[in-house]
Amino acid sequence: MVDYAGENAIIYTVMTISFRSLLLVLYISSVSLPVNAGDLLSKATSDQGLSTYSESLLMNAVEHIKDSDIEQAIKDLQHLIEFNPDFKAAQLMYADLMLARTQGITDFGNIPNASFERISALRDEVQARWKYHKLPVDKNKIPSSLIQLASKQDHVIVVDSSRSRLFLFNNQNGVPTLIKDFYVTIGKNGAGKYIEGDQKTPVGVYFVTGFINPDELPDLYGDGAFPINYPNAWDQRHGRTGYGIWLHGTPSTTYSRPPRDSNGCVIVSNQDLNVLSPFITKGHTPVIISDAIDWVTKQEWQKRSVEYETFVETWRQDWESRDVNLYLRHYSKEYSGLGKDYDSWVEYKRRVNPSKKFIKVNLTDTSMFLYPGEEQLMVVTFVQDYASDNFHRKFTKRQYWRMEDDGHWRIVYEGAAS
Repeated sequence: MVDYAGENAIIYTVMTISFRSLLLVLYISSVSLPVNAGDLLSKATSDQGLSTYSESLLMNAVEHIKDSDIEQAIKDLQHLIEFNPDFKAAQLMYADLMLARTQGITDFGNIPNASFERISALRDEVQARWKYHKLPVDKNKIPSSLIQLASKQDHVIVVDSSRSRLFLFNNQNGVPTLIKDFYVTIGKNGAGKYIEGDQKTPVGVYFVTGFINPDELPDLYGDGAFPINYPNAWDQRHGRTGYGIWLHGTPSTTYSRPPRDSNGCVIVSNQDLNVLSPFITKGHTPVIISDAIDWVTKQEWQKRSVEYETFVETWRQDWESRDVNLYLRHYSKEYSGLGKDYDSWVEYKRRVNPSKKFIKVNLTDTSMFLYPGEEQLMVVTFVQDYASDNFHRKFTKRQYWRMEDDGHWRIVYEGAAS
């Protein structure tokens, strides 16, 4: 049965739902035929298998409930909890179905002494998994936010908070290709973090800054944690506060947590964290957190990528031209960066650029991402190798470009990548 001891209560706005309407609770409509539970379990021989086939068995049980085959649903859930006893949502459904054999059921989750909030949170987990099971993404499409991946970015992570899903993409010769997706937990109060303690997960473009070994962490964080660079330069510009936003695992006795159950971190099961870990590189792996993903075809993606790349290349060429007016046309009057505002930046460049006999700017390892949750904002990161007749510097720069009211894209911030 479900062990609720030591669990934190999760507060959600929910409605009491009759067990007779369990199919509606899970948003069931027409589905494919169930898969044999034994076949699924025989394949679950690794961390990746445990995650994949645990969810498959849970969905298989729901499909049997839809077909009024309660006994087969019980068998599926019994297989599942024997194999994965820490899957509390599965434990709850199994307990309900067993209880239904002997007495009437009034609500989803008829466990004595379990809080209403906790039951509702587990129900939400089943719903979130079911919704994605019913409407998975088209693996041939690409999130519109992924404009260009740097050569060193072998993989990129994209989180869709509205679907409780994390997507892992491989960089195949510059083309983001979906290779795996994972159920994910975000903040108790959803996405769109603004202030410390608001229990929200940030929305934006972030990068993994390191890894914290599980031996250095409380059991709450599971098999380790990957911190991300929240608050980034854009967050700081807008006064967003808080710290310690990580991608991490679950407690040792908990397989997965409800969709909204963190204080702002992104959480996956320990098994999924172990699957993800080999694909995450400190300082290079982007983590793009969105409240919804806009998926586009590969053809649309290629067309958009060429368009956005032109903005940066024109800026580079205009810098090399030493024509200050051409160069400064790429900067917003709201620009700030490198310790200067727009006026001081203009004064500095009008003084320095014409004094150069030549300027050469080489950009490598360029990545470009549209910023989720913002209107027409783009994050560009590259290694900049600048050389003139009297100065040379090479460093990693990050820019934020925004389309302004006149339809032109301009730089609103630039500085060293943190």
